Amino acid sequence: MNTRTILDISILQTVPPSNLNRDDPGSPKSAIYGGVPRARVSSQAWKRPTREQFRTLLDADSLGIRTKRVVEVLTDRIRERDPQVSSDAAAELAAETFKAGGLKLDTPRARKKDADDDDQKTLDETGYLLFLGSRQYDRLADFALTALQADDAKAAVTAAKKTIKAILKEDNAVDVGLFGRMVADTTDLNVDAASQVAHAISVHRVDTEADYFTAVDDVKQGSEDESDAGAAMIGTVEFNSATLYRYANVDADRLRENLGSVDATAKAVEAFVTAFATSIPSGKINTFAHDTLPDLVVVSIRDTQPVNLVGAFESPVTGLDRVKEATDRLVAREQQIDEAYDTTPVATWVVRVGEATATADQLAPATSLKTAAAGVRALVEQRLAETETSH
Repeated sequence: MNTRTILDISILQTVPPSNLNRDDPGSPKSAIYGGVPRARVSSQAWKRPTREQFRTLLDADSLGIRTKRVVEVLTDRIRERDPQVSSDAAAELAAETFKAGGLKLDTPRARKKDADDDDQKTLDETGYLLFLGSRQYDRLADFALTALQADDAKAAVTAAKKTIKAILKEDNAVDVGLFGRMVADTTDLNVDAASQVAHAISVHRVDTEADYFTAVDDVKQGSEDESDAGAAMIGTVEFNSATLYRYANVDADRLRENLGSVDATAKAVEAFVTAFATSIPSGKINTFAHDTLPDLVVVSIRDTQPVNLVGAFESPVTGLDRVKEATDRLVAREQQIDEAYDTTPVATWVVRVGEATATADQLAPATSLKTAAAGVRALVEQRLAETETSH
């Protein structure tokens, strides 16, 4: 019996003139697909706001911190628990703890001075962004304080390499379990991502436009000196507008392995559905206010494999009612793929807005995002529990 539990999310979302995700020169990112230029938003650009949405959906101690400044974070955790420990002692102990765990530290940076510390200190960093859970930092801080009670704290830390390594490997944060972790120094700390996020692309051809702008100096504006008249600044901002196809999936079985419990996994997939659907990259958002929500969200649980439906848009949408044409194509593609490859979902939820998306009712009755996310959580929890029982 096939016991896989795969979550698929397909989204159609219209964004107005905007520059959600720009390249090096500042132009909106793009791609050639189906032989024509498309608007593109990178997967990384959407993962970041998805993670930020987690903060409103999950407890802070279940989330991760991605930073090079690991010594600084652990130093602060140690001193939060025992303010009597000096900054220097806590920092030294934090650095030794990470080294004992097999992490290489280098590139010292200036550390913020304490009010009672006249000397500017430096703290080591990792040479890459390290993704660790908040609970892991708490456990490392507790361990460090215990080691501090020994006659030789450094020796106590060195002697406990296995304990430290276990803390670094266990009790992964939700976002670490979903998006994974790569550690070049110590590959056994790597975590294979349970989710995949595609680059969002427009379902139609998109050409970049440019907005010419001027800025007026308020003081100069009131000046009687005509020679000083005119704009204080001129420039251009590139933008586009598009109906995007967005896609992501989660392997709930792998996420269960990463997080260690069925309950944590079920909560994580519920949060992921909500956060991925409602998040949006913040590039140039103050200029364009592109705070839209999806026109259509289709969430499916499959027991076969993930299915990205982007092929529905290989031939670009050309009609004026892009959302309707894109919805019709998406639904047809889903039905054709499922018939041809036996990938029919175990369950599907449809969240939609407006009559243009009505065709999606062929996949499942329309519901709210809250109801859909709760349904996903319940079904994932049920299926994973049954899998555990059968094993």
